Amino acid sequence: MEYVLAITGGSGIAYGFNILENLPSRKVLILSNGALEVAKYEMRGSLSIESIRKEVDEFHMEDDMTAPQASGSHKFEALMIAPASMNTVAKIASGISDNLVTRVASVALKERRKFILLFREMPLSSIQLQNLLKLSESGAIVMPASPGFYHSPRNINDMLAFVTSRVLDELGLENSMIRRWGDK
Repeated sequence: MEYVLAITGGSGIAYGFNILENLPSRKVLILSNGALEVAKYEMRGSLSIESIRKEVDEFHMEDDMTAPQASGSHKFEALMIAPASMNTVAKIASGISDNLVTRVASVALKERRKFILLFREMPLSSIQLQNLLKLSESGAIVMPASPGFYHSPRNINDMLAFVTSRVLDELGLENSMIRRWGDK
C-alpha cells in the first residue's frame, strides 16, 4: 500500500514529519516550497532534503508534475496533507491543480480515495470555513491539528502523538501511540 503525505507551508511542520515517521511503507513525500521556508523557523535548520530522502520510498517537490501520483491511473491508498496551508485548502476547494500537491488532492477527490486534510490555522475566516466545508462535502476528512489533553501529555511529542494517532485511526492503521479515552 502506498501512502502519500504532502507537507505545505502551514505552521505545524512537526505534525507532518511525525505522521511520516509512523506510516507503514510505501511512503511518498511531497514538499511544497512554502514548507521548506516554514521549516527553517520551526525546525531550526534541522531539515535537509538529503535526510528526508532517507526516510521515504519516493520524494517529490511540488513542481514535479511528472510524479506518478499526479495521474488517476496510479493507485495509492491515501493522501494526507499535514499541515495544509489555507492557500492550499483554497486552491483544492476551487479545483485549482497548479502544483503536485493540489493535483494529487484533485486525483484523490475524483478517484474517491482516502484524503485527510490536517490544518493548523486559527482563527478561521468564513471563507476558510466554507472551503473546508466544501472539501468535507467532496469526501475529504478535515482534521484540525488540535491535540486532546485527556491522555495527560507531558511534552510536545505526546501532543504530536495524539494528532498522529487520530490520523492513523482514520487510515485504519492500528496504533497504541496514546492512552485512549476510558483506558486506565
